[in-house]
Amino acid sequence: MSDSVPPGAFTSPATNRNRGPILQVIRPRLPSGGLVLEIAAGAGEHAAFLAGALPHLTWQPTDPDEAALASIAAWRDASALPNLLPPLRLDAADQASWPVGRADAVVNINMIHISPWSAAQGLMAGAGRLLPRNGLLILYGPYIEDGIETAPSNLAFDASLKSRDPAWGLRRLEDVKALAAGHGLAFDERIAMPANNLILVFRQILSRT
Repeated sequence: MSDSVPPGAFTSPATNRNRGPILQVIRPRLPSGGLVLEIAAGAGEHAAFLAGALPHLTWQPTDPDEAALASIAAWRDASALPNLLPPLRLDAADQASWPVGRADAVVNINMIHISPWSAAQGLMAGAGRLLPRNGLLILYGPYIEDGIETAPSNLAFDASLKSRDPAWGLRRLEDVKALAAGHGLAFDERIAMPANNLILVFRQILSRT
């Protein structure tokens, strides 16, 4: 994937910093083949980078925002990757908007703290419905953890998010785990990442017919 920004695409310095560490963690955990559904793909930089690094997987980026969909399409066109599908509109909070009926894995990067709790609820419901038994839901972002001191930078970030929208903010890890469990998604791993972020891995434990 080229580091140049194609016309019509968005870019973020944070993506350039975290995409390598994210790939390092998810590469050995994703399946050997199949469809990866990315929820809230945003600008599409992660989708293009990860699809390029994981050619054995078909990558389906989605987002509810028109500008984001255009940016994802621009990154896809520039990458010319055969395993990166055209972006689809998907609002995590609206189950009726989900255009995919099955996925072998679901990836969600930096969404649930920059959206209302209904988006997290929809994410878990959708992943629980789409994933096969032992299929993985992988989340990346900052969290508040019981018994672990929250980094000052994360506290400041949380305050900033809530000042922009009271429905936003860092989520308690225990709340996220409980929400996932209600949809057959068992908490599998917690991996510490740079800049006080985490990768959380959940595994579908229910059999799907």
